[in-house]
Amino acid sequence: MNIAILNIKGEDTGRKAKLNDEVFKMEPNDHAIYLDVKQYLANQRQGTHKSKERAEISGSTRKVKKQKGTGTARMGSVKSPLLRGGGTVFGPKPRDYSFKLNKKVKVLARKSALSYKVLEKDIMVVEDFKLETPKTKFYIDIINGLSVSGKKTLMVIPEIDKNIVLSGRNIPKVKIALATDINTYDVLNADKLILCEGSIAKIENTLN
Repeated sequence: MNIAILNIKGEDTGRKAKLNDEVFKMEPNDHAIYLDVKQYLANQRQGTHKSKERAEISGSTRKVKKQKGTGTARMGSVKSPLLRGGGTVFGPKPRDYSFKLNKKVKVLARKSALSYKVLEKDIMVVEDFKLETPKTKFYIDIINGLSVSGKKTLMVIPEIDKNIVLSGRNIPKVKIALATDINTYDVLNADKLILCEGSIAKIENTLN
């Protein structure tokens, strides 16, 4: 399929970018998307949560009251989970939440996410550009020119450009990613996917 190429002012350049149907126009696989997003979010978790069990609580080991004759339940320790300040029963422990996912499933998920963006017409292509110096105002002008101000945007650039990254990193709802590093979560989380012209070939090479 073909899609119009815009300049950074949002004007049509009269040229078309060809998108590979095997990457951008396939039948989306929802389960593959679910698994890839689940893995991405699981990998973000630190897993450092911890609560103390009764053996780890500081406190006296003296028996609280006599075993029999009180008319109430027996109580052997102030560290009991039943008492305030006592240990936690089956509390969280540090653990690793990450899990493995087949590479082919991850590729299928990313193709599916890109295809959804095409189906929903939430994708645009802009011609490659450079910024001479990092300046947030320049990037805001680009966002305004493309009429995506206030929306969550993911701009995909073909190669590392420090000036572009520094210009956009402090703007709310803006994310910039390399063509070889895009992931399913970021693509789906963005309201608008902005592809720099040179990034299309790199995405297709990576996913094919």
